[in-house]
Amino acid sequence: MERRYRLKKNRAFQYVYRKGHSVACRNLVMLFAPSRELKVGFSVSKKTGNAVTRNRIKRRLRECFRPWLGDVKTGLYVIVARSSAAEAAFDDLRKDMRYLLKKQDALLKHPSEEGNRAE
Repeated sequence: MERRYRLKKNRAFQYVYRKGHSVACRNLVMLFAPSRELKVGFSVSKKTGNAVTRNRIKRRLRECFRPWLGDVKTGLYVIVARSSAAEAAFDDLRKDMRYLLKKQDALLKHPSEEGNRAE
């Protein structure tokens, strides 16, 4: 995922935690706050493991979110990994990410997709 899409500042994370709407599943929690630009931040607690484990989870989550960059609404997203994410398979994290994006109603509806559904 490109760096320009990353949420970096603590102030931005705090804004999303305060104003955002959250949805959750077994391994992840997603918070969303409306904004003009698309920024995504990842949060992994020290409870999940050491620095190597936390960075591995963040790398996997960035890779799970990357295919959706062109298909999500603009806004500020924070994805929080639960402790179970450390043992989760990559496919499970990818399915959870897709589930949360749909539950958050963050996916854009493309005209080509709507035409295919009507058939």
